[in-house]
Amino acid sequence: MSQRPILLYDGQCPLCKREIAHYKRLDIDRRVDWRDLFDPASDLETLGIDAWSAMSVIHAVAPDGRIHTGVHAFMLIWRELPCYRHLATVIETLRLTGLLDKLYHRFARWRFRSRCKQGCGLPPQP
Repeated sequence: MSQRPILLYDGQCPLCKREIAHYKRLDIDRRVDWRDLFDPASDLETLGIDAWSAMSVIHAVAPDGRIHTGVHAFMLIWRELPCYRHLATVIETLRLTGLLDKLYHRFARWRFRSRCKQGCGLPPQP
């Protein structure tokens, strides 16, 4: 298992690529293991995550192997990034994680449907 949190992202999605590029620029100490879920080296099977799940909602794996999804995945990653670690603290202090997670999942459903409408290169659904 990686000693750094792992974030799985859709490297073929223009929106996702822009967002992750932003985070990567901030990650000057390489505190996060960024993995495009379409890259065979992403090692989804070893992580215990199937491609359809990874594509439908963002996933992060903590160094202890626990899998986080949605806003919880963002929080895990944000704690590693300058500036965002403060945002994560504010969100947790104000107990906004649950509300933001619900909103994120609504967005994720829309993104998945629109991204995969024409086919998104995933293997057949299990």
